[in-house]
Amino acid sequence: MRRRLVLAAGAVLAGCATVAASASVSAQQSTTRATSAATIDPSIHKIKHVIVIMQENRSFDSYFGTYPGATGIPPGVCVPDPRNGGCRKPWVDHHDSNGNDPHAETPFSADIDGGKMDGFVSIAEKMLCKPKPASCHPDVMGYHVKSDIPNYWGYAKNFVLQDHFFEAPGSWSLPAHLYEVSAWSAKCTKTGNPMSCRSTNMPPERLPSRQTPFAWTDVTWLLHRHHVSWSYYLDHGAVTVDLHNQGGVSVHWNPLPGFTDVHKDNQLGSLRPLSVFYKQAKAGTLPKVSWVAPDFRDSEHGPALVSTGQAYVTKLINAVMRGPDWSSTAIFVTWDDWGGYYDNVMPPKVDGQGYGIRVPGLVISPYAKTGFVDSQALTTDAYLKFIEDDFMGGARLNPATDGRRDTRPDIREKASILGNLMNDFNFSLAPRRPLILNPCPASTTLTPKPASNCTDHVALHTNTWGDS
Repeated sequence: MRRRLVLAAGAVLAGCATVAASASVSAQQSTTRATSAATIDPSIHKIKHVIVIMQENRSFDSYFGTYPGATGIPPGVCVPDPRNGGCRKPWVDHHDSNGNDPHAETPFSADIDGGKMDGFVSIAEKMLCKPKPASCHPDVMGYHVKSDIPNYWGYAKNFVLQDHFFEAPGSWSLPAHLYEVSAWSAKCTKTGNPMSCRSTNMPPERLPSRQTPFAWTDVTWLLHRHHVSWSYYLDHGAVTVDLHNQGGVSVHWNPLPGFTDVHKDNQLGSLRPLSVFYKQAKAGTLPKVSWVAPDFRDSEHGPALVSTGQAYVTKLINAVMRGPDWSSTAIFVTWDDWGGYYDNVMPPKVDGQGYGIRVPGLVISPYAKTGFVDSQALTTDAYLKFIEDDFMGGARLNPATDGRRDTRPDIREKASILGNLMNDFNFSLAPRRPLILNPCPASTTLTPKPASNCTDHVALHTNTWGDS
């Protein structure tokens, strides 16, 4: 009897300890939320809809290197050219179709070259050129100007251009898109086990035999818990893991089906064809959070046409501006990685995975500042922070508080160097009128002259996509 009493008492004590521990975690979560909510500027809630448009493979200097007032291409820069001798200077490249230049973890390190930012030509020649005497001049030092991409420069002039926006990891498209929705990139040794994941900038892709390799927590877990509506829109649907529907969004630009928590929350229905986005924009029924991913032709990923990508983005923005939701929307436009193209700014180092090389960033909203160049250090981590502050009281992708533990090494939204997107808005003013632009401006200096509707007819065979 005594043994039973002792065991019973032990069970009660253990139960009390469990309850106490649970209460401690709940208290920690509540305290964290209360502290975060207290520091959030309430004017952020004038934004009812956040839209993230992510294009492909352009460095900041390759699109905005000559933009007035921005940190652009330095005078006199000349990058070593070991194959041809001497060095290569940046040059104006009006070509509508650009090369698919090296952009992954190894090219990233080579381009940075210990902080000298001068390895772009060398690594491109090493990875792309045939043995001599074959002629080889990769276009990594080429850059576009205002007359090539007038709509992108028009958005910068009328809204906000971010000239210190960096790829979140130092690598290629897949980890960049993983960071876009989860603030981390990892490899997990056990399917569905978030505690088995370890950091890497070269994560495994989704395959028919490995359809859910991403076991850690993504932001849709938080959105679902906080009853915040979201959608991930797919331009012409999705390329499947067995490579059907090849005219849709690439597998590595569409990472959410690979997250186990998306399946457990029964949220796969929130991945929708882009046609739904246009209908919702017109009706004023957009969700709180939207991500929009392009198909290959609309992506600007070399050799796809710049003009086609700019037209696609302009149509998306025009659709929102023409709809009822414009007055309460923030549109964030960026490019997933630098695509191998030259950039002169050394990325800050926040952890073992980033930041990556600088890419363009635009903020388009009726509350965005006019003609403002934002030089804060930013990445897609700042998008997540903005979403979390606006719709979830400052909740973070933090294993200690988000209710789903994983092994991420840091909380990227809390990095001390990360800027605050609130700096790009002026909520004291009345909402501004839309800026409707011609998706295919006739004045462009891109060559050859784009078709009247900027339709892309470049042959996009699988072997042209290199790292992607």
